[in-house]
This record gives sequence, structure tokens and C-alpha cells, in this order.
Amino acid sequence: MRIETLAVHAGHSVDSATGAVAAPIYLSTTFERDADGGYPHGYSYGRSANPNRHALEEALAALEGGEEAAAFGSGLAASSAILQALAPGDHVVAPTDVYHGMTKLLRDVFMRWGLEVSFVDMTKIDEVQGAVRPLTKLFWVETPSNPRLKITDIARVAEVAHAAGALCVCDNTWSPIVQRPLDHGADLVMHATTKYLGGHSDVTGGVAITKTKSDFFERVREIQTTGGAVPSPFDCWLILRGMRSLPWRMRAHSENALKVATWLAGHSRVEQVHYPGLASQAGHEIAARQMSAFSGMLSFEVRGGREAALGVAAKTEIFTRATSLGGVESLIEHRASIKGEDPTTPQGLLRLSIGLEHPDDLIEDLDRALGV
Repeated sequence: MRIETLAVHAGHSVDSATGAVAAPIYLSTTFERDADGGYPHGYSYGRSANPNRHALEEALAALEGGEEAAAFGSGLAASSAILQALAPGDHVVAPTDVYHGMTKLLRDVFMRWGLEVSFVDMTKIDEVQGAVRPLTKLFWVETPSNPRLKITDIARVAEVAHAAGALCVCDNTWSPIVQRPLDHGADLVMHATTKYLGGHSDVTGGVAITKTKSDFFERVREIQTTGGAVPSPFDCWLILRGMRSLPWRMRAHSENALKVATWLAGHSRVEQVHYPGLASQAGHEIAARQMSAFSGMLSFEVRGGREAALGVAAKTEIFTRATSLGGVESLIEHRASIKGEDPTTPQGLLRLSIGLEHPDDLIEDLDRALGV
């Protein structure tokens, strides 16, 4: 099936009990055993499995071209489970330009727990190769990166990982549908389903998807069911519903973002635009090779630094000043304010999540805010 058809039908079936086309929400935390003590329907307790979570995991695996998926209560919970599947003393290679929540997770939790971590510029393959150690077990890729949209060549990092006997995991939160890391050599994909997959800013979730069944993924599954950081049945239902329109939404997000980025690139008050769809962007050729479209996220740097950028964000009327991304509404955020003391994020940088409004309205809103 083509991706639009798959998004509509994966994980969905007519309810056999009632004929309902829309799936019911199974709120039960426990399930009846048969007379012999077994579980004839495959469900025993809400933490270990649930019909709504099973349907969501089936759909997520199908959408990414993976064999199996494990859903979690947030993106960082999914990331944590992947890292917990490693052992103390194992070595992880991660990007310097990575989601700040992931940086905190690695530095404040897992390095204290015993993981060794090297942060490198993953756009430079020699740095990636130079970071390999005897106990290197996992390479964490985020492309496009947050917040400067740096592009990593997934296939080349996967080659380095596999040569070292390690796994390549890709955070694909920013680019579902338009980028398929498993097709480029990644072993696992992680999503914060809170973002584009849910798509409506009303549910929090995460997922780990594996290309093939493995002992490592069985360990991730064990952590999911034993640790219990799972999404509720209603959360699963909401994410699965949002996924049905995902291919069409990603098309519109990408088209709108390209128009806004192109316009910003010509504005006198804009110092730099970060968007992989622009031919002038470093990494554009790699992005064009591994992405079918360039998604709805971009950032730009306002001349004048922090105060100038905050002033622009304060004047927008259609853009909402808020953290997160991937919803139908457009958001604007002064990223350095969120990340705290982080010298790598320019003080004049504003991150945009481009929604599904008309792009001309978004451009006019930014034009008013930027002024001259």
C-alpha cells in the first residue's frame, strides 16, 4: 500500500463486537482469564498490553517500515528505554546539536548511571569515526537537528556504527513520512509522538521502532512493560487518529515551511535562515537525498541578537509563542530562553513550527513583526 492508504488503515479494523468503524477505547486495566488460567485474548494487565496500544504500535511499525514498535508515555521515556537497554560502561556517540532534553537525559541521568558519552559534530564523518571506542554500542542521530537543522548523513553514520558492532538509532520526530531512517541503514527509530504523529497538540507520547526483531529490542520491550512508562488507552487512540491524516499534513507543513523560509532568506533583518529545503543550506544535498520533503520546522536568526529576537516574537499575532511543534497551529519560540545556559544556541535565533494556516498569512504576520 502507498503511504496515504497505509496511514488510514494500519492499526484500524472494524470492531467485531459492534461493527463500529471508529475503534473503541479500552479503558480496562485488567482482563479475564479463562478456566485454565490463560489469557485467550492476549491481554492480562494494562501496564503490559492494551488493545489500543497494540493497534498504535502495529500502525507505527508499518508507517516507518519496521518490524515492531514499543509505545511510551513520552519521547524521552522512549529514549530512556533505549539507553537503559545498554549496560553501565557502554559508550554512546551523540550529536553536539541535539534536543536539549536528550542532552540532559544523557548528562544528568545516564552518565551518572554509568554510560560513557561522546558528543560530536555528526555532520563531520571523521569526528564520528574518531569517537569510536572498544565499548561503543550506540550512535544517536538527530536529523534535522534541533534547533539549527543540521543535516546528518544517516547512511554514513550507520556504516560507521555497524563497522564498530554498534547500533544506529535515529530520532525522526521532526520528519515522519518524509524521511525513513530504517531505509538508510538505521536499526531503530525514535519519535516523540506528541509532535507530528499526534499532530494536534493534545497528547503526549513516544515510540521506539525496530527494523528487525532482536535481543536488544526485546530488552527495550521488557523495560517498557516492567518500568510501565506507557501511554494511556486514550492517548494511544488520539495518536492513532492523528496519524490517519499524517501524509497530507506533512505535505502541507513542508510546502508552507519552504515558502516561509524562502521569504525570510530575503529579509533585511534576518541574518541567517536554517532550513534544509533551501539550496544555500549546508547539508541540502544530503537532505535532498534522504528526505522526500523538508518538513515544517525552521529557525532563523534576527539581526540585533536576543532583544531583537524577543521583540519579533512578541509582535506576532498568528504565531503562538509556545514550546513544542508539529501541531496544526504555527508556533514561534526564542530557543535560547528554553535551553538556559547554552552557548551553542544563538541568542538571536527564533524557532518556528510552521502549521497548516495559509502561508501568505504567516508571511504577512512575520513581516509585521520584523518591521524594517
